[in-house]
Amino acid sequence: MLRLSTAYLVAAVLCGLAPLTAQAQGLPDGADKALVEGVCTACHPVNQITQSSGYTREGWKELTGTMIDLSKTPEEQNKITDYLATHFPANSKRAPKVLSGDAKIGFKEWTVPTLGQRSRDPIEAPDGSVWWVGQWSDLIGRINPKTGEMKEYPLPSKSKPHTVTVDKAGGIWYTGNGNGTIGKIDPATGQVKVYKMPDPAAKDPHSAKFDPKGILWFTLQNSNMLGRLDPATGDIKLVTMKTPNSKPYGIKMDLEGNPWVACNGSNCLVKVNPANMELTEVKLPTPGTTVRRLDVAPDGLIWYVNSSKGKLGRLDPKSGDIKEWDSPSGPDSHPYAIAFVGGYVWYNESGTRPDMLVRFDPKTEKFQSWAIPSGGVHAGIIRHMRPTRDGNLLIHQSSTNRIILVMLK
Repeated sequence: MLRLSTAYLVAAVLCGLAPLTAQAQGLPDGADKALVEGVCTACHPVNQITQSSGYTREGWKELTGTMIDLSKTPEEQNKITDYLATHFPANSKRAPKVLSGDAKIGFKEWTVPTLGQRSRDPIEAPDGSVWWVGQWSDLIGRINPKTGEMKEYPLPSKSKPHTVTVDKAGGIWYTGNGNGTIGKIDPATGQVKVYKMPDPAAKDPHSAKFDPKGILWFTLQNSNMLGRLDPATGDIKLVTMKTPNSKPYGIKMDLEGNPWVACNGSNCLVKVNPANMELTEVKLPTPGTTVRRLDVAPDGLIWYVNSSKGKLGRLDPKSGDIKEWDSPSGPDSHPYAIAFVGGYVWYNESGTRPDMLVRFDPKTEKFQSWAIPSGGVHAGIIRHMRPTRDGNLLIHQSSTNRIILVMLK
């Protein structure tokens, strides 16, 4: 019978205890298997271990240290890291293909305070501050990039914030992916105003973007809906996607202020009429295509990641012409986040270890790529990226609690 160790209780408090029978299957037999099951699967499924690229003992110690504090139980910490290093050593199964080039970039990392929060989706506010959400810890945070000072604000329980976005006045908004809400936080007081979805079937607000008129548009992936919120009145309207299980994911505005949505469950992009929420599907040519995110270039072309096929895609919304390019690391590279910055397309290959930042030049059709830093281990994934006002790029490594500024100039 597994003893409820101090380490296990720490994990349960931080992450919310999950049933071992549902999550702790698949670890190889060996000394301290039960201890690893108890501690690690309190936060995440066991496949996060079995499908990893593996690490040295020091790497496993560093990685687990970003999730829970085991320093007060060094004996159990040693047992856990010994087991993981023995059964899951470093391997090259998910090694990327690195492409060199002439571009030079730099990375500046911030490690956010609360362990295991899965920090994500950083965005710059008008005053230059950087905001992020800690999805697993029900919090929203702010960084002063000049001083490095960070502050975290608690959100309502079970919010599981998926993203943060900023309105024209600098208001800070988040999507409550876990409790069917949209929220706005007052940085001066920490008070949160919550807008509840009007339909109980609308369970998971996901990604969000303001249009030029100040209306907040948002996707609800597993609810298969699109929503809009008028901050002036609090009114929320919802519409169901045309294709069942299309799983609307990323959302951006085109040059005319029309929302465009990426389908993470079907081979489509969707244009939204902001006046009446009418949806127009653009079918992508390859069956089995799914798209995490998209972005709109200054010339109006829409760039997207073909996540399931390992490709970068471009749609001309006027002509309907679609073109795709193979991502450097191949069909299993799983491109995820994307942004058009400084005349180039930037995206990441989340299926590789390390997570790769890729730059594509539309003029020459050439790629260049870099390994994204994540401390001494490569375990993070960029799930969203957004430009700063001075033409740099904000990314993150959610598995290792890092917010990163990519200096492109």
